[in-house]
Amino acid sequence: MLTLLSMFYYICLRRRSRSGTRGEALTSRRAVESGQRAVLPVTVEVEQYAKEVLDFSSHYGSENSMSYTMWNLAGVPNVYPSSGDFTQTAVFRAYGKWWEQCASAPPPFRRTPKGFQSQDYIELGFEEPVYPTAVDVLETYYPGAIVQILACSHNPFSQNPPTDVRWEVLWSGEPTKVLTPQARQFSPNIKHISFPTNLLRIEVNSSLLDYYTELDAVILRGVKERPMLALYKMPIIDINDLSDSEEELSDFGGPFRQEAKRTGNGYFDKLPYELIQLILSHLTLPDLCRLAQSCKLLHQHCCDPLQYTQLSLQPYWGRLSDASLGHLQSRCTLLQRLNLSWTGNRGALTLSGFSSFMKACGLSLGSLELSCCHFLNEACLEVISQTCPGLQELNLSSCDRLHPQAFTHISKLTRLRRLVLYRTKIEQTAILSILTFCIELRHLNLGSCVRIDDYDIVASMLAARCRSLCSLDLWRCRNLTDRGLAELVTGCRMLEELDLGWCPTLQSSTGCFQHLARNLPRLRKLFLTANRTVCDPDVEELAASCPSLQHLDILGTRLVSPASLKKLLQACPRLLLLDVSFCSQIDMRVVQELSGLFPNVAIKKSFTQ
Repeated sequence: MLTLLSMFYYICLRRRSRSGTRGEALTSRRAVESGQRAVLPVTVEVEQYAKEVLDFSSHYGSENSMSYTMWNLAGVPNVYPSSGDFTQTAVFRAYGKWWEQCASAPPPFRRTPKGFQSQDYIELGFEEPVYPTAVDVLETYYPGAIVQILACSHNPFSQNPPTDVRWEVLWSGEPTKVLTPQARQFSPNIKHISFPTNLLRIEVNSSLLDYYTELDAVILRGVKERPMLALYKMPIIDINDLSDSEEELSDFGGPFRQEAKRTGNGYFDKLPYELIQLILSHLTLPDLCRLAQSCKLLHQHCCDPLQYTQLSLQPYWGRLSDASLGHLQSRCTLLQRLNLSWTGNRGALTLSGFSSFMKACGLSLGSLELSCCHFLNEACLEVISQTCPGLQELNLSSCDRLHPQAFTHISKLTRLRRLVLYRTKIEQTAILSILTFCIELRHLNLGSCVRIDDYDIVASMLAARCRSLCSLDLWRCRNLTDRGLAELVTGCRMLEELDLGWCPTLQSSTGCFQHLARNLPRLRKLFLTANRTVCDPDVEELAASCPSLQHLDILGTRLVSPASLKKLLQACPRLLLLDVSFCSQIDMRVVQELSGLFPNVAIKKSFTQ
């Protein structure tokens, strides 16, 4: 009976939109959009904060603390409605376009859909599955990075293994640059879905932001019983689109009725083979697969292995399965670059499906991106080492569930030039074995690898074996000393990027930072984040010895004066980024003065309200 009443209400609204005035139509639409439900029964809405952080791609914080970590998103707000830079919030590792401009950044993959703009993600579990009615994200600093919110059909707290896992997009949008860094509650209009959920995924793109975005809490609102159409909330109806009159329907397709029936492929098959291949190279992967079903000619072109020398499956992480890889396998025999980042989780990919694909397509593979691939195990890395003899780039970022023993297989990939092990459980024995055999390394990321016992030994091995090293990320390594740093910069003089952020055991009083500057004349990026001992002589030595410097982060030092910063800015004409947040001698007045003198440099100074 209620369903009949709802349908009657909907039909009346459509008739009113055709027969009433424009003002009446708009009034009716506002009534629907505002969700007026005076005569419609509703289920009580449940409001809940995240119970647990289940997975994430990166964070600014440490694996051994709570400051700036994604784990801060669980529970009630810590900061909101205050604004500013607070350690109790969740912060991703990067922002802006600085990281994309570095030598260590890989080139983008072709065929990436324009609609896929996500750079990072976090997955949150909630206590009770509900049919979502609203999602609120409390952003406390530099909002605007959220580009997608998704819901999953799987209950992460269920004891049963996941089956038929579905992801539905609740909301998606473009990355934005909000004019003010002040706190806000982000509450987008979400789509209604057909299943209850207690697992949300938030994806972000921080490329347009001027500083790190900070998130404080996520609220999921919903009802426990599935709302019937129009009983819970009427869908938003565009009055301008309600035109199904007989006259308009009869006009549809009119211009095509007199067209002569064609056979064959027209003039398309007269084009040179190479030109058709060039045209198809601009299609996304789903479009290419659809086009292959249209005719034999295009099927031949769409299945040509030359169309699949680069393959990024990351945009389709929620749909990729063993069957998907099997379907693509025969087309990827010339594959050179493969991106499987974020894929295969919750049983979507298995060892069998991955191994079969790699054995068929790994021979010519040079680059393999596997960030956040939690289906990986030791057997998978063994398959990679056996089937990809020419592999030069391997990204295992945030594969934090891989057993430490699995990383020993990487040492068999002796042609590696780029290796990303950020937030993995690699241990000292494995990394020393890798450095012993992979002497062609140019880019190495060991950020937040907390199981390495002695970074001085690692630095010594790098200096001895990898003298052509171009970039090194040691973000939050806890035990690198001035002795290890001195060996590193003496042996690896080709270094252009060096991240020593949050390395507390390095002390300026030993002269290690001045020694660094004198030995690395090609240096373009240097992060000394949160090292409170960095002082004026260190900055002045950088000004004198590193004229190519582009990115410098000295956040948190108490000993750097405005005068030394001015010398640095004058001596380094290529400088683009200078972070002086929480530098006690550098106030906003100094920042404004230096920004006026050097307008091409983005001088960062965060605040706490």
